[in-house]
Amino acid sequence: MLREYGGKPLVEWLVLLLGVVIFLVGLVFVAGGAELALLGGSLYYLLCGLVLLASGLCMLMGRLQGALLYLVALAYTWVWSVWEIGFSPIDLLPRAFGPTLLALPVLFSIPVLRRMAARLAIGGTC
Repeated sequence: MLREYGGKPLVEWLVLLLGVVIFLVGLVFVAGGAELALLGGSLYYLLCGLVLLASGLCMLMGRLQGALLYLVALAYTWVWSVWEIGFSPIDLLPRAFGPTLLALPVLFSIPVLRRMAARLAIGGTC
């Protein structure tokens, strides 16, 4: 049986923690991306940061859309990375490894988010 803390199973708290991490990464991306865009650089970080902010916020609200938005940001990251540097594994590693690694807990959070969203839909608390 899963342990409960504050009326929520531990896995739900872990999903909420994941949402906080994604939200904070989004804040860093938006701040740095806005500065880079103002200097005439790539808009990738600003756009990806906005999607990550929305993803983290949705996950904090217990909505499945948060995980789906993260996966959209991951796909955008891979497209941008390959467009920018090609298929060189050494050059792809720093751009895509971290986001791809973070996608694993996001994928594992999908069943938990479905359960949380279903509970919200029937009028329960998340």
